[in-house]
Amino acid sequence: MLRVRSICRSVAFVACVGVVAVATALNAAPAFARDGGGGHDGRGRGGDDHEHARHPNVPIPLVTGPVTGGKGVPFTVDDISQLPAFGYVQQEYFLQGTARAFTKVGTWTADGEWRAAPSTTAAYKTRIIVRKPADPKRFNGTVFVEWNNVSAGFDAGADWDFGRQELLREGFAYVGVSAQFVGVDGSGGVAGIGPLKKSDPVRYGSLVHPGDSYSYDIFSQAGAALLHPNGVDPLAGLHVERLLAAGESQSAFRMLTYVNAVDPLARVYDGFLIHSRFANAAPLFEGLGGEVPGPTRIRTDLRVPVLQFESETDIVRAYQARQPDNDLFRSWEVAGTSHADLYSVGAAAVSLLGCTVRINEGPEHYVLHAAIHDLNEWARDHDDAPPHSPRIELDANGNVVRDRFGNALGGIRTPQLDVPIATLTGINNETNGFCGLFGETIPFSAATLKSLYPTHADYVAKFDHAAHEARERGFLLRPDVEEMEAIAAAAPIPA
Repeated sequence: MLRVRSICRSVAFVACVGVVAVATALNAAPAFARDGGGGHDGRGRGGDDHEHARHPNVPIPLVTGPVTGGKGVPFTVDDISQLPAFGYVQQEYFLQGTARAFTKVGTWTADGEWRAAPSTTAAYKTRIIVRKPADPKRFNGTVFVEWNNVSAGFDAGADWDFGRQELLREGFAYVGVSAQFVGVDGSGGVAGIGPLKKSDPVRYGSLVHPGDSYSYDIFSQAGAALLHPNGVDPLAGLHVERLLAAGESQSAFRMLTYVNAVDPLARVYDGFLIHSRFANAAPLFEGLGGEVPGPTRIRTDLRVPVLQFESETDIVRAYQARQPDNDLFRSWEVAGTSHADLYSVGAAAVSLLGCTVRINEGPEHYVLHAAIHDLNEWARDHDDAPPHSPRIELDANGNVVRDRFGNALGGIRTPQLDVPIATLTGINNETNGFCGLFGETIPFSAATLKSLYPTHADYVAKFDHAAHEARERGFLLRPDVEEMEAIAAAAPIPA
């Protein structure tokens, strides 16, 4: 049922920002990972090979849980149906401590090389959701930490829903962080689902969020708590080697600001996935002066790898911020994909939203699997960088240049684009809510399919060749190529 209700969980134009008075101070006094807080020796659990992440420069919150009570299960709209099949368990924990806001230092420009300093502090208590292999031997050493998306007025793991297959099959641990006010104590929501404290007042009634000025430090502290548990260990002793931070859509906007301004101070994460950003980053703090320059580029003097992942929808809104790759930065642009699609949103949610177009059914999640895999390898070894992505072709006005079928030229190519059976775009003319971000699928006529692929064998041969080429270029993984080839082999093409 929750899957049916998980509408528009991956998309955003503007953050819904709320303001709440800070509740009475929480009792947990923060330790600092730099000083080996939380009863640990300061080395962390991954050895000395990742010194930058073993000694994060942030307070360590108190961790309690696993959380019980209320409705009996953690609030989530994410697709977790495959957890049992992969031997995964899901648990929820509370984090509480004192978070810092940040202020700007010096003049900030659009190059992203920003300096910040801690300013005010406030008490907070929030939650994390942990999904991990029940058998520690299945854990691959990497925790994928997602800044939950709150665009729909509630917490949602957008990158979990896009990337869950790769995370599960490769043994990642996953942690979803309720970093923003809207997801904890906001006033929005859709289809009867809303912020945590309204969705389950008994379970989440004790949570306190002082506002999004403190969200960046809350996200840092969540990562630090995985390395240096203070109180309960939410990973139950798993040997953590790397932390990857991820955010999609509105969360990607905040991730931009985090990478440019906060990561140089916090030094928590080993790599970043910035998924579906637009031109500008999120404000550093709420209120006058918190906005940041744009179009926002990512600083070039990065500490750890950053992989930026852009759909066709996103690039028309972010092309002004394009920048060259470098040793620790890659930007992937994937033709024929959209900000959110049928795979990530779900058919029932699309129906509830009332979208009037057949939304994008493209292969974004397959390419994102490769991005997650590559970022993990890159974080392990900074010399093992992902391939460079071709750029999607745009005209002088920033419009996508298309072939005779209406599909984008350039960008990362998939067999669904190079051996097409439909027009797959990141753009549509839908005006109903978030539907305009979902792209479109326009199937080819039977006559067009017959002219392109006289026999089913012709189609399968061309599709398989294109799939293997995409894998050779480094943008698809072998299990996904096999899955796509099986789908193509079963497809009635031509009719």
